[in-house]
Parts: sequence; structure tokens; C-alpha cells
Amino acid sequence: MKWLGYISLIILLARGHLVTAQSGVEVLPRGARSMGLANANVTLADAWSVFNNIGGIGSVEESEFFAGYDHRLGLNELTTLAAGAVFNGASGAWGIGLSNYGGDLFNQQTIGVGYGNQLGIASLGIKINYFQTNIEGFGRGAAPIVEVGGVAELTPWLFFGAHMYNGTRSKLSQVTGEYLPMIVRSGLSFRPTEGLMINLEAEKEVYLAPQLKVGVEYSLRERLYARTGINTHPQQVFFGIGFSPKRYRFDYAMSQNHQLGFTHHVSFNYLWNEP
Repeated sequence: MKWLGYISLIILLARGHLVTAQSGVEVLPRGARSMGLANANVTLADAWSVFNNIGGIGSVEESEFFAGYDHRLGLNELTTLAAGAVFNGASGAWGIGLSNYGGDLFNQQTIGVGYGNQLGIASLGIKINYFQTNIEGFGRGAAPIVEVGGVAELTPWLFFGAHMYNGTRSKLSQVTGEYLPMIVRSGLSFRPTEGLMINLEAEKEVYLAPQLKVGVEYSLRERLYARTGINTHPQQVFFGIGFSPKRYRFDYAMSQNHQLGFTHHVSFNYLWNEP
């Protein structure tokens, strides 16, 4: 219904400090595993690193296809659909990701291609995106965006990750001169046992207050995982579960904003050349 689209657009613009969707960053897909960890994902090395930290795909040992669905606040106009793949080879890994967010009145799309490789203790990567925003009655804006990132295994139980989004300061519109956000993230991952992971991460967008994230993943039993986490600015709590039978990965997460409500996330991975 059209009036729902107007309501969602008002929410996005008037409450931008809570949802920050107009920046085109918070609505990018993360995968339900990441969502369950409060998006403390900069140290993760899985197929969703195509969206989260391109440096992580250099450590991915198998080729994968993945897809995800995010449904925000009960409104179809705030839905994100995403899909992608990682192709692992002897000289590194290539990744591709596509996503679509929004409805008829306001929507954003991105397509990106990235490369990552393992160099000693670090996995490093770079990605080039084409990002566009469409607003009915106002037209379209589009720009290329470059990302760089890396994940390093400092010890068997301690990992460090860093990622920069839009370090070249691309503009959404050459007419208005509006810049797309530049975001820098870094974090640590503590993995004292095989079944426990604790992630700490800080994220800073140029014109916004820093956001701190804490995420915990615990293996309840073989191939079954429980996750939780919390963010600041805005304050949100996250919960998630994961199940990974053989060549498949199924993940679900739910996030809650105390002012806006609940968001549900579902994602699926398929490994077609399991090591």
C-alpha cells in the first residue's frame, strides 16, 4: 500500500539517527549469523564477508553460494534481499554480492565484486561496488564505492579485523554534492575454546558518534549455535541461532530497537565443494 511507503520514508529520514538507512550502509545485508552477533562481524571469515569485511574471504576454504532476507519493523518497504557467491581458488578467492532494499517509493541497490587472499597470518581484500538510490519524484543517484579490509590471526585464540567503507569519499549526487558515508571499523575476536567466540568491535562514521558492538556465539552442540549481542548508538539487542548440517548453513536472528520494534533476519549458505 502506497501510504505505508510514505510512512517508511518518513521514518527513514526523520529518525535517521536510529535507522540510518538513508546512508545506504545499515540496510546493506549482513547475514543472520552477523545479525545474531550484533553485527560485530569484522573478524569473521565466511561467505558473508563479501558484504561485511572483504578481507575475510581470503580465509574461506570452500566455494559457497548464499542468500538472505531481512524484514524490518513489520514493513515490506523496509525489506532487504541479498544473494552472492564466493569462488575459492589456488590464487585467492573472488566474491560477488547483490542486494536490493526498499519499495516502489524509495529503494537502494548495490552490486559488488571483490578479491581476497591469505598472506601469512593475514587475509586481505578489496572490493568495488556500484551503489544507487532511487526516490520517486526525485530521481536516481549512483556512485562507485571502494572497500578494503583484512583479518589477522594473532594467536590461535585471538583475531584482529579492520575494514574501511568508501575511503575514496564517493558522492551520491554530483549535483547536490552529497557524500556517501565513510565508515571505519576494527575489532577483536576472542576464541578461548572451539565452541565459544566473543567479538568486540568499534565502528565510526565520519559525522556520527562511534558505535560499540559486542557479540557472543556459543556452540550448544555439534553444528548448532546460539548467538546474542548488543549495540550502542542506537541501543539494540540481538539474538540468533544457527544450524549447519553437512554442506548447508541455516541462520536466523532477531534484533530489537526499544523505540522502533523488531527486525527479523534469515540467511542460507550452500557449500558446493566442501573441503
